[in-house]
Amino acid sequence: MHGRTVSVIGLGYVGLPVAVAFGKAGRTIGFDINTQRVAELRDGIDRTGEVTQVELVAAAIVYTNRIEELRQANFHIVAVPTPITEANQPDLTPMLKASETVGQALKKGDIVVYESTVYPGVTEEECVPILERISGLVCGIDFTVGYSPERINPGDKEHTFTKIKKVVSGQDAETLAIVAAVYESVVTAGVHRASSIKVAEAAKVIENTQRDLNIALMNELALIFDRLGIDTNEVLEAAGTKWNFLNFSPGLVGGHCIGVDPYYLTHKAEKVGYIPQVILAGRRINDGMGKFIAQRTVKEMIQTGQSVLGATVTVLGLTFKEDCPDLRNSKVVGIIRELEDYGINVQVCDPYADKIEAQHEYGITLVPEQDLIEASAVILAVAHKAFKQLSVDRLKCLMTDNPLMIDVKGIYDQQAVADAGIRLWRL
Repeated sequence: MHGRTVSVIGLGYVGLPVAVAFGKAGRTIGFDINTQRVAELRDGIDRTGEVTQVELVAAAIVYTNRIEELRQANFHIVAVPTPITEANQPDLTPMLKASETVGQALKKGDIVVYESTVYPGVTEEECVPILERISGLVCGIDFTVGYSPERINPGDKEHTFTKIKKVVSGQDAETLAIVAAVYESVVTAGVHRASSIKVAEAAKVIENTQRDLNIALMNELALIFDRLGIDTNEVLEAAGTKWNFLNFSPGLVGGHCIGVDPYYLTHKAEKVGYIPQVILAGRRINDGMGKFIAQRTVKEMIQTGQSVLGATVTVLGLTFKEDCPDLRNSKVVGIIRELEDYGINVQVCDPYADKIEAQHEYGITLVPEQDLIEASAVILAVAHKAFKQLSVDRLKCLMTDNPLMIDVKGIYDQQAVADAGIRLWRL
């Protein structure tokens, strides 16, 4: 055994599964500044849906928002969000605040490992000075730091924390050995030892940048094929018969990772004098897809003879991905805002999203499916299982005369929809 007592700071989509994994192996301190979150977890409730009640009960976790209890640990894992501002600049506030918190609990011999997504250099250049200032200790002598990027995929029950290979790093060889041993004690998939903290930070930020660019290419193709009157899904199906054609689809790129991480890399690149071309171009395309879908909906409404001003449009799905309650950085909001700019009344239905959070974060009132009024058009924005199971007849009941279906995810059978007399457009 590694002989370390682990604390996890930040018990969200990333931190809670980490805490539970360590809590199954031994006593773990779970820290979060959100008192409601702490209270819910003590009661065995995880509103993110990442961990079951059985798993929560099985884990020996002390849930707390008190710094005194953090001092019981000597291996601190920071797993707080790293969002972007409205100007698409990195917002390190949660990470810097967490560093202040850990600094107050730091003792000689402690190790602090960051899991949050950052650009290369943040751990050593931004966080270490805070840890030193608050604790009065010296990094490299009294305590050390490491970085092990999170790879949690919200809603994914197959690729879970213990089953995903863990990249680990430390500021020196001794720290790296301890960090690797601590994670190896719970991660059955094993670890990959990066040569430096900066290499590990860079590895994380490019994982999602690569995916972002591949989806951006699909989205740009969808924009082109739409003008050419060709169905993008059919093109991809044909091209996909080649053995080395990569399987990506067009769509909305939101969430806390793919739609955010590239901006961390481009920010750092610009700071060192390089203006990224390809990465930012991909971001522009992906960030503009919500607006494009809304405008295409309006065009289709006009072509079906419907008036736009004052019309009602139903949007199915608000979360950033299917079968997951995560609303962070949802690009469905872009569709809704653009439709509202056209004077359209938008009603949003999402059985997975939290009503209070949707109202608080976006000012959007969620409507249960049974309470939806007939709409001029229905936009399938998120491919939740509940929506996939809707029959064509049920879909038609959600619409007025001259029904229009906007299938962003391409999940409905084209022929069945056409046979029901519904006009269909899909991305």
